[in-house]
Amino acid sequence: MLKSNKNNKVAIIGGGPGGLMLGLLLQKQGIPFTIFEKGERDINGNRGGSLDIHEESGQLPIKEAGLIETFKSMARFEGEDTKILGPDGTLYFEDDAEGEGGRPEIDRGELCDMILNEINPENIRYHYEFKAIETLDNHKVKVTFNHNVSEIFDVVVGADGSFSKVRPFITEQEISYTGISMVELNISVVKQQFPDLAAFNKNGKIMALGGDQAILGQLNGDGSIKVYVTYRMPYKDLDTYKALSPDQLKSRLLQDFKDWDKELLKYISYADDKVLFRRIYKLPIGFKWERQSNVTLLGDAAHVMSPFAGEGVNTALYDAYLLARAFKNHDNLEDVITAYEDEMYKASEEHAQESQDNLDLMFSNNAAKKMGSIFIDVEQMS
Repeated sequence: MLKSNKNNKVAIIGGGPGGLMLGLLLQKQGIPFTIFEKGERDINGNRGGSLDIHEESGQLPIKEAGLIETFKSMARFEGEDTKILGPDGTLYFEDDAEGEGGRPEIDRGELCDMILNEINPENIRYHYEFKAIETLDNHKVKVTFNHNVSEIFDVVVGADGSFSKVRPFITEQEISYTGISMVELNISVVKQQFPDLAAFNKNGKIMALGGDQAILGQLNGDGSIKVYVTYRMPYKDLDTYKALSPDQLKSRLLQDFKDWDKELLKYISYADDKVLFRRIYKLPIGFKWERQSNVTLLGDAAHVMSPFAGEGVNTALYDAYLLARAFKNHDNLEDVITAYEDEMYKASEEHAQESQDNLDLMFSNNAAKKMGSIFIDVEQMS
């Protein structure tokens, strides 16, 4: 029997929000752990935009870690402002957030820094690129990194994202393209540069939906707006956009949306040259792997889904909460893994289904009207 006690060593592969939160919660329990991140110390400050952290999932581990008041002081409750529009500018739903709602916004970098500041720096190693795992005869796991560096652990947690390098060691299941691609744009210091767009966007997000195309805008904590020009398109089509110069790209995007309302086109025309290209991937809804006694997955490594329910980071944080709780409640490692995965599978399947349903809705005919009606119904019920 593999005992679960404070002498067990846990390797966490990946230093995103889920991996960091798991490390912090294990630290609170006195369980030895090391987080291995292939990137730089400030990797999370340069990755991702604003996140809405849900009261019923993502906020639970924040409370468990004793950081809820810190989180509330950093979060933007006004960031819950929402507008849903059609391509012609018709407004189908608008909500100006008042007071503290259940899904405040925080930038990814700020969230990670909040957690990171509480973790013993000796427990995080940067520039460690995961290469392989091998289960030894004594049930421990040998983890190999770049430069042929290896260490022995009792448990390995793959928290290394959608393109997880740990996942292939426990399953042959691969991620698949959802049919949705994004061109991510950036508009800096919006209030100073473009007060007209700042007034239109307000303090939260807009969703302009038009069949196989969408413009999604989100105000970030630094005063910028992240814009996601989104298409339902074949996999290879995004490569034609990647090949364009910044000026050519902007012209192409404006041409693609030439029939849309002029206010919405400002989300493209006002953008600077900072661009990212994203294909959206998923794992099958309800995906499970053959259970291992000493290796498991967390976050996108376990259940990557589309971002259209805002559940990605929330499920990663919730996974960390579930796994830390399993360590607290069970006396051997096999029971820890079993308890964690059973709960994680159930929650992630529900969220993955919601994400897929929202994707199908957002890229359907009359999507803005249908989505607006749903938001109105939810608002009236609350």
